[in-house]
Amino acid sequence: MLESVLDAMSLGAIVLDGQRRVVLWNRWMAQYSGIGAPAAHGRALFELLPELAGKRLEGAVDQALRDNFPAVLSQTLHKAPFPLFLHAGARAAGERMQQAIAVTPLAIGGQARHCLIQVSDVSVAVAREHLLREQALELRSQTFSDGLTGIANRRHFDVAIEKEMRRSKRAGTPLSLLMIDIDCFKAYNDHYGHQQGDDCLVKVAAALAAMLQRPLDLIARYGGEEFVVVLPEMDAAGSVTMAEAMRLCITELAIPHHNAGAARHVTVSVGVATQSPDNPVEHPAELIGAADRALYTAKRDGRDRVVMHAPE
Repeated sequence: MLESVLDAMSLGAIVLDGQRRVVLWNRWMAQYSGIGAPAAHGRALFELLPELAGKRLEGAVDQALRDNFPAVLSQTLHKAPFPLFLHAGARAAGERMQQAIAVTPLAIGGQARHCLIQVSDVSVAVAREHLLREQALELRSQTFSDGLTGIANRRHFDVAIEKEMRRSKRAGTPLSLLMIDIDCFKAYNDHYGHQQGDDCLVKVAAALAAMLQRPLDLIARYGGEEFVVVLPEMDAAGSVTMAEAMRLCITELAIPHHNAGAARHVTVSVGVATQSPDNPVEHPAELIGAADRALYTAKRDGRDRVVMHAPE
């Protein structure tokens, strides 16, 4: 009766004797391993399946037989120890069943100690976890990325500027901020239409993002046609050089803009502000405000230029 019960179970059951020989190999194990019970009975497990020798499972079996100590193998660290396959196609492709394994010492009457190995199929649970993780990453991407341009969005920027300002103060390093605005963008939209306006935003965002090479640099869409660039550990001189390079990069795109005045192509204005160890600010809003005022000056003085904020 016990053997019938074990054969009816929807998990693998293996019983080993004190010499680690198989004394029970249920139908589930035979189905998914391709090894029938007659071929398994009496064989030493780690000779029957030599790829298991020297692995964590062998140590767990020895602990159960020698020390009466149960063990559960971490599915994260030991995803598929046994060569078990859900179907013939999976076997041909080498796609093993994901497994959870428990090793339990057994005392059977007056006999020497045995141990039970239980193998559960957790493939569905692992696939579900993988899907949920992918969905969480996608949701995070949507939460922190701008849907149109693909660069960081305002929320991402707000988190980043807080973090970088704290790091700048702690390390005593400079932190620069660029506020970039596409010149005469309302006139562009009015003349070319919103679909082409969106295309212009995508091209400008991609060109600006390509200018950033350091891991901690960040460009985000601040709102509308305005972008913001966070430049950790960059002083005022370096940030002005970067801003000028970005301005020229957009000019070189040569996107036609017949309502842009003399330029006749899309241009940007850039406001720059820097927090230095000698001139720290208390809150990100102060640095943002300084860059925004410099941007306003650039727009007022004729656009298509870089203006550095002068500390008061």
